[in-house]
Amino acid sequence: MMSSMNTFIRVAEVWVPTEDGSLLELAGGLFEAAPAFGAITRPMCFGRAEGLPGNAWEEGRPLLLRQLEGSYFRRAAAARAAGLDCAIALPIFVGERLTSVVVLLCGQGDAPAAQQVGAIELWRNDPRVESDLRLSEGYFGATDPDLEALSRDSFLPRGQGLPGLAWQRDAAVFIENIGESRHFLRVQAAASAGIVRGLAMPCSTRTHQTWVVSLLSSPQSPIARRIESWLPHESGQGLQRGFGFCERAGRLAADSGSAAPVAALGPIGQAWSSAVAQVASADAAAGRAWSQEWQAAGLRSVLAIPLVGSDDKVSEVIALYF
Repeated sequence: MMSSMNTFIRVAEVWVPTEDGSLLELAGGLFEAAPAFGAITRPMCFGRAEGLPGNAWEEGRPLLLRQLEGSYFRRAAAARAAGLDCAIALPIFVGERLTSVVVLLCGQGDAPAAQQVGAIELWRNDPRVESDLRLSEGYFGATDPDLEALSRDSFLPRGQGLPGLAWQRDAAVFIENIGESRHFLRVQAAASAGIVRGLAMPCSTRTHQTWVVSLLSSPQSPIARRIESWLPHESGQGLQRGFGFCERAGRLAADSGSAAPVAALGPIGQAWSSAVAQVASADAAAGRAWSQEWQAAGLRSVLAIPLVGSDDKVSEVIALYF
């Protein structure tokens, strides 16, 4: 998605229900890293329990396919040709109503393995069975196998580790430098694997279970070029940046001044208002408030993911920039 470095997330899609609610259709996608895959994807629709988006809709929870070949993923051949070998679907629910499904695809592509270090972890707590989070599924790509082995053996109490913190706070948690963080419990294995950054988000579900997705990456293949959290301003009149990190500019200060009007935040504001994930490219993605900042950082597109709280209202929007 950029010439100087490859992001760990290579393709992002947003699927939404059709007007009659019978199918999922593509609302938008970021396919710069895989244009042929995008051309095949755009005219497609998925019924309930069909393909990855349809199965996430049917099961009412996030789904991770660590291998696309031989699975129910309908575009496996096109994905293989584009160097994509893993996909995760994150459905977004308001109560029982599905608003959208975010699909993220990763893979080494043409980049050397050393430049595509990262992992996607899907953690689950079923309160009927246990009190901790356990790894339900994970994709570790070219990452050191010790990290995967340790992750599969881990039990994370509420508030412990990166996923456990996201569970406790019911909010996204970002760690800029895992090696310097007291919250990441697998520091040595992560350091050996070249993992530096981590983002964990609580997932929307229709089930009684808790699901948390954790995205881990190296500086050479960051999760995205820029990550931001947007939260309601204390005045109740708009949004403010809760945290942010840009691979070019470094840490972005949390906003402490006036609220940013929702309408000025482009897809971030739209995700907040609608509870529907948004994708946008170029100037449309920046909104009126941040176009100069976007240009300075060389950002070209954004995926805005609304996080829905237990009260069925959007509590936060995570913006991933590419």
